[in-house]
Amino acid sequence: MLSLLWGIVALVWMVLALLPVVGITNWLLIPFAALGAILAALGLLVTRRERNARAKAGLAVNLLVIVVAVWRLGLGGGLL
Repeated sequence: MLSLLWGIVALVWMVLALLPVVGITNWLLIPFAALGAILAALGLLVTRRERNARAKAGLAVNLLVIVVAVWRLGLGGGLL
């Protein structure tokens, strides 16, 4: 549950970081989402297969945020 909430916060932050001139915040967003992905991976390890849907959703959201943030940094040359 925590990783899913972490991913939703990262997703909102990512939407804000897509704005021009605010893209540099992606440098902070990537480690934030990576920590959420680690929490989700730990959630997958400790929960039973039948009850790990939230952990899978948290992992998917955090990985999506990381991919989009890296893509956005690539578009802006790492700065914008």
